[in-house]
Amino acid sequence: MTVMAGNKRYEHPTDLPAEVPVFPLSGALLLPNGQMPLNVFEPRYVEMIDTVMAGERLIGMVQPRLGRAPAGGGGVAGELCEIGCLGRITQLAESGDGRYLVTLSGVTRFRLRGEVASGRPFRCFKVSTDGFRDLEEPREGEDKVNRPLLLATFRAYLDSEGLEADWESVDRASNAGLVTALSMMSPWGPADKQVLLEAPDHAARANALIAMTQFALAGGEEGAALQ
Repeated sequence: MTVMAGNKRYEHPTDLPAEVPVFPLSGALLLPNGQMPLNVFEPRYVEMIDTVMAGERLIGMVQPRLGRAPAGGGGVAGELCEIGCLGRITQLAESGDGRYLVTLSGVTRFRLRGEVASGRPFRCFKVSTDGFRDLEEPREGEDKVNRPLLLATFRAYLDSEGLEADWESVDRASNAGLVTALSMMSPWGPADKQVLLEAPDHAARANALIAMTQFALAGGEEGAALQ
């Protein structure tokens, strides 16, 4: 199988660098084959964009360490979660006031393995994709997604919030694409976003998303559904 991010094709972990700069951002969820817009304005991260654009265009998106230990166990990065997602810059625009407007295309999840002294204002880490099959099996588990229940739960949540959806686009989406899009746009907090990131496949991610949404519809507290 192949993951495409813009013009770049990724087929094997050897297609990826062993070290990447990381962008810590709470509540941000990038998934493989997902699209994340970023408004980059801090000078250190503007410099990071300049640096990666001259190379592999890859950034590791990772959340600051949560109140709980991440599902992957203890991390080497101290205040960062151990598991994140690599994204390739596939769109970039300059704002005219010093900011970059960027779109990241998700490639694969990773584990932080150790910080690298780069001499730059942003942080760089050794990363490993061991244990993740996002490149080899990017659609893993989609045949087991309970699509009717997922859509019914999604519709119930939209109705409860007085929101609408582009149902024609929803109907055209594959199970993998639907689960990825709904997970990334979900309003849940950092702990839930990390659970969705760490789910082993699309079916498990869909089940987690359904549980979170049903729990919220029942009046439960955010982040408590899967504890």
